[in-house]
Amino acid sequence: MDLGIAGKRALVCASSRGLGRGCAAALAEAGVDLVMNARGAEALETAAEEMRAACGVEVTTVAADITSDEGREKVLAACGQVDILVNNAGGPPPGMWQNWDRDDFIVALDANMLTPIALIKALVPGMMERGWGRVVNITSQSVRAPIGVLGLSNSARTGLTGYVAGTSRQVASAGVTINNLLPGVHATDRADSLDGGVAKAEGITLEEARSRRESTIPVRRYGTPQEFGAACAFLCSQHAGFIVGQNILLDGGATNLTV
Repeated sequence: MDLGIAGKRALVCASSRGLGRGCAAALAEAGVDLVMNARGAEALETAAEEMRAACGVEVTTVAADITSDEGREKVLAACGQVDILVNNAGGPPPGMWQNWDRDDFIVALDANMLTPIALIKALVPGMMERGWGRVVNITSQSVRAPIGVLGLSNSARTGLTGYVAGTSRQVASAGVTINNLLPGVHATDRADSLDGGVAKAEGITLEEARSRRESTIPVRRYGTPQEFGAACAFLCSQHAGFIVGQNILLDGGATNLTV
């Protein structure tokens, strides 16, 4: 399917690896020029060069912490006119409710709620003026079904979800859509980290921890960054203009909901 977005320009945050990289790669395959951001310059340049070589698109890289004021200023200065924004940032560490204090919540809110909002506020007005734009926020299945040990993530990402629910309806008439993609478990460094924590705590191997979690997913496997990226690219396409303010689960059926 031709997504109809060749020649558009996208900012994809945290895109040197994992789900962000999957999204950047899918957009590049659709002919979208990229501004790729991540903290680590080496991994970022490696990913960017692969996409330049494979897809022939223009790729600008900005190594910066997107969750900091300085990092966002650096990224936005390099963006120019952006038609597509993919918000993404690493999730807060797991833990228990008794151990989190105010500072922990502030860090989580800055990364997973306030940073996406700041980028939306910076880039959506230009999209509205031009009459077209797409914003996709990578959140989590936990905004639909909270995960106890991920309380920091539950809180911050649910806050962003509420913001998007209202804002998306206010900008849709200008041709700009904002939606959220809610990943379940995907084969990424984040999954390895969480599985590693379980393995260490329970004295089992990483493979055993992963197999145990796979057994809780109806499709009996983890998702891939490639299929996640394909879903993101569709939401960014010309065909998705009637999808507004939605929270779309990509979790292999793991979240047991009727609606």
